[in-house]
Amino acid sequence: MSAMARLPKSSASRLLYTTLCASSPLSPSASHHLQSPLASLLLCGSRLRHFSTGNLARAAAKDDKEPWWKDSMDRLRNIGISAHIDSGKTTLTERILYYTGRIHEIHEVRGKDGVGAKMDSMDLEREKGITIQSAATYCTWKGYQVNIIDTPGHVDFTIEVERALRVLDGAILVLCSVGGVQSQSITVDRQMRRYEVPRLAFINKLDRMGADPWKVLSQARSKLRHHSAAVQVPIGLEEEFEGLVDLVQLKAYYFHGSNGEKIVTAEVPANMENLVTEKRRELIEMVSEVDDKLAEAFLSDEPISSADLEEAIRRATIARKFVPVFMGSAFKNKGVQPLLDGVLSYLPCPIEVSNYALDQNKKEEKVTLTGTPDGPLVALAFKLEEGRFGQLTYLRIYEGVIRKGDFIINVNTGKKVKVPRLVRLHSDEMEDIPEAHAGQIVAVFGVDCASGDTFTDGKVKYTMTSMNVPEPVMSLAVNPVSKDSGGQFSKALNRFQREDPTFRVGLDAESGQTIISGMGELHLEIYVERIHREYKVEATVGKPRVNFRETVTQRAEFDYLHKKQTGGQGQYGRVCGYVEPLPQGSPVKFEFENMIVGQAIPSNFIPAIEKGFKEAANSGSLIGHPVENIRVVLTDGASHAVDSSELAFKLASIYAFRQCYSAAKPAILEPIMLVELKVPTEFQGTVAGDINKRKGVIVGNDQDGDETVIVAQVPLNNMFGYSTALRSMTQGKGEFTMEYKEHSAVSQDVQMQLVNAHKASKAE
Repeated sequence: MSAMARLPKSSASRLLYTTLCASSPLSPSASHHLQSPLASLLLCGSRLRHFSTGNLARAAAKDDKEPWWKDSMDRLRNIGISAHIDSGKTTLTERILYYTGRIHEIHEVRGKDGVGAKMDSMDLEREKGITIQSAATYCTWKGYQVNIIDTPGHVDFTIEVERALRVLDGAILVLCSVGGVQSQSITVDRQMRRYEVPRLAFINKLDRMGADPWKVLSQARSKLRHHSAAVQVPIGLEEEFEGLVDLVQLKAYYFHGSNGEKIVTAEVPANMENLVTEKRRELIEMVSEVDDKLAEAFLSDEPISSADLEEAIRRATIARKFVPVFMGSAFKNKGVQPLLDGVLSYLPCPIEVSNYALDQNKKEEKVTLTGTPDGPLVALAFKLEEGRFGQLTYLRIYEGVIRKGDFIINVNTGKKVKVPRLVRLHSDEMEDIPEAHAGQIVAVFGVDCASGDTFTDGKVKYTMTSMNVPEPVMSLAVNPVSKDSGGQFSKALNRFQREDPTFRVGLDAESGQTIISGMGELHLEIYVERIHREYKVEATVGKPRVNFRETVTQRAEFDYLHKKQTGGQGQYGRVCGYVEPLPQGSPVKFEFENMIVGQAIPSNFIPAIEKGFKEAANSGSLIGHPVENIRVVLTDGASHAVDSSELAFKLASIYAFRQCYSAAKPAILEPIMLVELKVPTEFQGTVAGDINKRKGVIVGNDQDGDETVIVAQVPLNNMFGYSTALRSMTQGKGEFTMEYKEHSAVSQDVQMQLVNAHKASKAE
């Protein structure tokens, strides 16, 4: 009797049969029968069940009480991998793809073979050995589908991390066992907290000299305020790092084979029994502090089984009360498979995470989404990319099902669009799919939208809450060398602006130059390089400019009459009131208040007056930068029955603002950067002296082995070319990272210098 004939007859029961066989993990004895036709058919069936949400699954579910999507949702994980620069995120993703069978050979990030890691698909990424864009991929591990987004570590590309974490259900925070918790680790952890993402920590690079996972664990508790404990103990460290002991299952794992693909399970080494007992007790104590069920068993001295402990860790991790810590070395192919098991065991599936939308029909009332494919479609466009075939829009589906050929509605613009092509992504490769359901991350072609737009099927009018987009801190003047390439140049700038919300383009009204603004020197340098490579446009780059702001420090009155009489209708408008600084910590940068009692100025002219003040605040008279933290109050005015117009009142407001601005004691604000330096202790004095010279304030000084970690707040204007200066001061051994902290007032002498420089450039 053939293998096919032995299968159950009806398609629904056949599918259930396949699912039952596929959903239980294969034991080693079972896996060797996979050569048989029946087994291959079963495996094929499990994949069909797993990836398709077709009618068969729905039919099968009717016999069963559970909804058709239950099993497929339980077996789905959306995770991101983020960390400080050079902690090994991309290397870890490369190993995950290799072990899950998505790629068949391993390439290094800075590989000598010239191929480079799969997830760093841009030439620039491969040359510089850094991740610039977050890349999405998916893989299958033990019958579970895992969607992964590999994010950049450099602070200049912080928006890439923001938007990845916005749409993920769980994350892996990679920490270096030598560097420990570094400045960017703190930033990405803060972002995970902002989007309420449950996470695992992975202490990488245990094969390196000076590796100390226990030091890193205590840093995570003190610096990141993690309630965490190790779920693994390394067997040996540095060159002697051989494998891991799992504290939950109490088994030792060794990784054999050329790429660590053969996992050998053994008993816990006799010389490690005491350490393992102590660390397991610490793990149980830490989890029982945040999980009542485990605490009961722990306090009544009942024996705690591996299954009980695993369930308790899962509950505490999903509730974001606990962070399990895994260990290994991605580069040496050790510890990656147990980390993948940890993702399945401890991170949530899409229906275990609560997501909210705002109902536009009910004054933005918060609505909890079910997260199931049964509801109306709700999807968020979280990233745009210009592909070979037009705009590629990455979507995270929060509810419902999206099919190729469907009509969907962009809630933000009200436009109805058709889905011409639906794909699943594997770095820069794509795979066409007919449909996708809630919980999945897919991409669509040919849909015109902006980053952060919400799509629905028209049954509801929901929008997802937007991402936090930091303000740019640095600008450059950029101009194409040849006049013929102007079209390509503006095409490039338009595309980059749509893709990256932190990249802004403006025009300098005085010099007529194009000004690009971004998060730092590297950020802008990469975009100038991309204009050259992707659009073949040579561009000249001006000196970097800092994005200063102006503000007022005291209240000042204004009373201005704009009167102009020419032939025919004249212009007449009078505005009275005052300007004052906004209170500290105010959520808005500009506030306008109309306190006129009666009809001294007809109400239809008030919007024109507000518009005039807003326009005037776009450039202050000190150095021509925007004025912030200012409140304009209108108390009185006068109008003329014939000569008053919107234009007259708008001009009156602009002149009134200029008239009272100098009386309000204006000040210049400059961006202050939080700089973290890591230098050998012998150079500490020189580096600290140099920071003082740059008008920096040292706010922290820590000793970390032979190195000193200095945290300082330094004006961005004094940080240009700092990487070269630091290299020469520390014989190339120092490193630093910086991120924007705040805008704060400059000293009086600096203000005079800036004002004089501005006047001189105007005179030229």
